[in-house]
Amino acid sequence: MKILIAEDDMVSRKFLHKFLLQYGECDLVVDGIEAIDAYMLSIKENSPYDLICLDIMMPKVDGVKVLKAIKDLETQLGILPENRAKIIMTTALAETRIVEQAFEHGCDAYASKPIDTKKFVEVIEKLGFEPKD
Repeated sequence: MKILIAEDDMVSRKFLHKFLLQYGECDLVVDGIEAIDAYMLSIKENSPYDLICLDIMMPKVDGVKVLKAIKDLETQLGILPENRAKIIMTTALAETRIVEQAFEHGCDAYASKPIDTKKFVEVIEKLGFEPKD
């Protein structure tokens, strides 16, 4: 499994990286521009991400705009829904409107920070991912 972690906070980024390594190869980016660039590069190299963790509050371009850009690109490229990246939005915000907006744009799940590992495992399993051997 190929995973993209887009997180500007170093502690959260390190935690997600360490945690998600058990599921697959992880790429790390620190802002929305890098997230879109990494996604586009993965498509160009014919090695798309299976899972993308997007922080909502990131510099340059926020996570909701990145989510919308990725979903728009998947549609433009004719990627079938079952082959699209699963996207988990992460945030420390308690803004229900922003979370609703993320779901409207096609995110698959939401995790509030600090991340509860037990709940996060449940979310990942619900999306159909299992730890690698």
